[in-house]
Amino acid sequence: MKTVLLCFVLSVAAHAAAIDGAVINGATGKPQAGATVTLFRVGQNGPEMIESVKSAADGKFALLQDLPGPRLVQAAFDGVTYNHMVPPGAPSTGIAIEVYPSSPRPGEARVQEHMLLVEPANGQLAVSESFVYNNPGKSTWNDPAHGTLQFFLPAATQGQVVVNVLAPQGMPIRRAAEKTGAPNVYKVDFPIKPGESRIDLSYAMPFQTPARFESKVLTKSKDTKLVAPVGVELKGDGLESLGKEPRTQASLYRVTSPAFGFTIEGSGTLTRAEAPAADDNSGPQLVQVLPKLFAEVNPADGFWAGFLAVKWLLLLMAAILVLAFALVYRLQAPAPPAAAKLAAAPPEKHAGRRR
Repeated sequence: MKTVLLCFVLSVAAHAAAIDGAVINGATGKPQAGATVTLFRVGQNGPEMIESVKSAADGKFALLQDLPGPRLVQAAFDGVTYNHMVPPGAPSTGIAIEVYPSSPRPGEARVQEHMLLVEPANGQLAVSESFVYNNPGKSTWNDPAHGTLQFFLPAATQGQVVVNVLAPQGMPIRRAAEKTGAPNVYKVDFPIKPGESRIDLSYAMPFQTPARFESKVLTKSKDTKLVAPVGVELKGDGLESLGKEPRTQASLYRVTSPAFGFTIEGSGTLTRAEAPAADDNSGPQLVQVLPKLFAEVNPADGFWAGFLAVKWLLLLMAAILVLAFALVYRLQAPAPPAAAKLAAAPPEKHAGRRR
């Protein structure tokens, strides 16, 4: 009798759940038991944890709290969290959250594209780097000890760098850069999940033309490119000219050596130029060499800030990932003194929780 009553109570609870669904192991395609599923209220004060449950043997979970507005459902598995946004009016039953086993080894994850933009102006050299990862595998690369990205940061920056990260189907968040044992080498602890992820760096240093810039490529990327705006000329070994981009007339270069350096002459920032005619195929186009996440440019705050802003707008338009987050995590937050002209990024949603 007690067993029948318990089953009845559980059945009623499941039917009364405000949000329910299942956690699926993306590596096996089978239900994942034991994942921690947490419901967050999304508001002006940031995400607020409301309720947490474990997925059952069949992977199913039921969250009983009924909340107005956008909600974030997060599944934590094998040291990594996986998010699912539930906007107002969206179905909240039968949702599926896919998780993956984690490994400290890269597996199939690789840096697919690496690009640097140099913008010397007003006595500062602003540098923006973007690393686009592609992980076609079935495991998440998670290496807190060494980081999934190690990068070289010039000493003139005094260690000041803004790091923005974007997971597959995620939203831009800020991540900390940590020192390693090697001089001027920093790491970023950010899980690289299956799909496409991006890590953006922004830093600045004093500049007087002509100036020398030196850096190193520490990843195994086979495609590192440089962009210099109109009025800026780069000269040095290890650079291969790719010509001009028709719309912006920016100069494009390919980096041919892991350790490279060049002299920077002139000044300028990259802004939108008039779009070329439909039959204008002269020279390589910037949209072809930039990561496909950055398909548009906004001139308001410089080229790289425009990229981030456009991606932010796309996420807003998707209405799945941000909604009220935009009130809290604004892309144009004040930048640190050493990078005052660079685009800032939103702080992490959940301090102390790994993405």
